[in-house]
Amino acid sequence: MPDKAAITSSELGVLWLTYQEKTMILRMLEYFIEKADDEKAKKIMTDVYNEIDIYVGKITNIFKSEGAVIPVGFTTEDVNKDVPKLYDNGFDIMFVRLLKEISMGLHTLNINMVYREDIVMLFKELTAITQAYYNSCTQYLIEKGMLARAPYVSMPNSVEFVKETNYLGGLNPFTKIGNKRTLNTVEVAYIFHGIESNVTGLQMITGFAQCANKSEVKKFFTKGAELAKSIIKEMSETFLEDGIQIPSPSGGNATRSTVPPFSDKLMMYCTSLFCSFSMGGNALGTAFSLRNDLAAKNTAFTKDIFEYAHEGAKIMINNGWMEEPPQMVERKEIINK
Repeated sequence: MPDKAAITSSELGVLWLTYQEKTMILRMLEYFIEKADDEKAKKIMTDVYNEIDIYVGKITNIFKSEGAVIPVGFTTEDVNKDVPKLYDNGFDIMFVRLLKEISMGLHTLNINMVYREDIVMLFKELTAITQAYYNSCTQYLIEKGMLARAPYVSMPNSVEFVKETNYLGGLNPFTKIGNKRTLNTVEVAYIFHGIESNVTGLQMITGFAQCANKSEVKKFFTKGAELAKSIIKEMSETFLEDGIQIPSPSGGNATRSTVPPFSDKLMMYCTSLFCSFSMGGNALGTAFSLRNDLAAKNTAFTKDIFEYAHEGAKIMINNGWMEEPPQMVERKEIINK
């Protein structure tokens, strides 16, 4: 009997996805560390880099021991550290914080799809590391005054139950804005999170649009920036209807540089990752929003993001940038030989 069971298809799949994401993060961190002008931010990013690099090595060793080919992922060819700063005013930590948020979600999903104890422990350790650095980034941004907090609210002094089904209303076109019920705190939380993440995504993709090499990629990023703006506008208007303050993080803007620090391939993959994260966030927002108009808006956002991501996938395929995940055995092909 072997010491360890062979890895399953789902274990191979999630390890492959993790390798892609982590090698992308390493390349981007190499650039941000090189350009960091704040020692505390540089230390956070250097520590993150060192932790991730260890686990890329662990995943590589698992692939080798199982006789699986090592994915290409992202290499030194996908980053150029010797170019001007593309972002300023704390964007590096804002970006790392959002990447850690995405990673937390991915690791939680992945640990539910693995069985072998060493792989379970790998994702368990990655989850703990990711949570720690997400908090480090959050506290850094709060300390620097770069992170807007969610709106405060008066504390409830009694328990209430919903008494009428019009609590779910909001889609009637003849209903005046003032007659819609006030947002509850759960709904505020998801809308606030949507605005916050789309603002960071907008800043990121604006920089990508400035420096992309291929014209079709530049146009794709420009379209993505407009999509992010429209989502931010819609969500902000929902807040304004209830007189709720709109989050406005300071800093994190793109500079005037047009020299790419990253390959078009890397920037396209990063955008695809953000689209997947955004669709997941909208799905949760739809599930936990009890006002029908909010669910309808989230559904519309998801459709627009999916179509945008699909367009990006075609660009990646046409340029040979989309690495194919490991495939199951094609039984029909074998049988018909």
